[in-house]
Amino acid sequence: MTSLRDSRDGTRAAGDPPRGRRPRPSTRHAPPAAAPERRTPGRRPGAPRLERRLGNSPLGLVLTAPYTAYVLVVFIIPFGVGVWMAFHDYFFTAPGVSVPHPFVGFDNFTEVLGEERTQRAFANLGLFMAINIPLTVVLALVLASALNAATHWRGFFRVAYYVPYVTASVATLAVWLFLFNGSGAVNKVLGPWAPDPSWLANKHLVMPLIAVYVTWKQLGFYVLLYLAALQNVPKELHEAALTDGAGRRQAFRAVTLPAVRPVTSLVILLSIITAGQIFTEPFLLTGGGPSGASLTPALLVYQRGIEQGEPDAAAAIGLILVTGVLIIATLARRVMERD
Repeated sequence: MTSLRDSRDGTRAAGDPPRGRRPRPSTRHAPPAAAPERRTPGRRPGAPRLERRLGNSPLGLVLTAPYTAYVLVVFIIPFGVGVWMAFHDYFFTAPGVSVPHPFVGFDNFTEVLGEERTQRAFANLGLFMAINIPLTVVLALVLASALNAATHWRGFFRVAYYVPYVTASVATLAVWLFLFNGSGAVNKVLGPWAPDPSWLANKHLVMPLIAVYVTWKQLGFYVLLYLAALQNVPKELHEAALTDGAGRRQAFRAVTLPAVRPVTSLVILLSIITAGQIFTEPFLLTGGGPSGASLTPALLVYQRGIEQGEPDAAAAIGLILVTGVLIIATLARRVMERD
């Protein structure tokens, strides 16, 4: 009776929960609830492992597989064989004949580097780069700037600059032979001021002439690269520079040159690679003469490997050439792209 009365009076017994509050269940020893698994729509179980192996788009591997196989067969495998040949005593044999090719270390490199023809070929290549690369950058940028500012005949000049680039070297070299041989059109125009010996027979003029020819032939491609970069430069920058009192030369130096600097780096890089591959022009114009004045490393590789039957020496020269071009290209890129 007493407890019932106390309950009616609003009092509670010991151990009863407070009025108006519900007892909370004890969660001290309850295991944590597992987080619901999130699944990307359309992704199957085990897909992350497949993506790590094949990428996010496995179809891309299928589409690039033909070109990957082409690069592997045409470039990677022959380059690996060439590196192997450079360190072995290798020579051509009849089909089906197997002979030992002992490892000789750096003997092939020591031999070719000690030869005067190899030294002359790399010196000619250095002269070619010293003329071709600056001339290409300056002429391409100047012509692209002129085309970008032109209002009439712009399409005609674009095609005119690009035609030599897509024309076969054999055809354009025939024109240069007609112009610069002993009785060519250039010597007839110069008359008594014509060089003696003539251009292609003069050991002091033949390599600069080849450098000028390659610059003229490749110029259209680089002009288009610069023209695309110039068309992306905001006109407001030039107008602001002119408004601030800068002349056209100052605006060109302060606005245009920094804007096309990435393209300049690309042009220099491509010119270095093109210079390392120079073969057709000296081969067809002079054959490397006179007295090795137009000999290049690529032409020397052909002469040593194919004409003289020394593929191990030719492979050593080729490996030296590739290494030198990579070093020069890397240094040029770092100089051009640094802040």
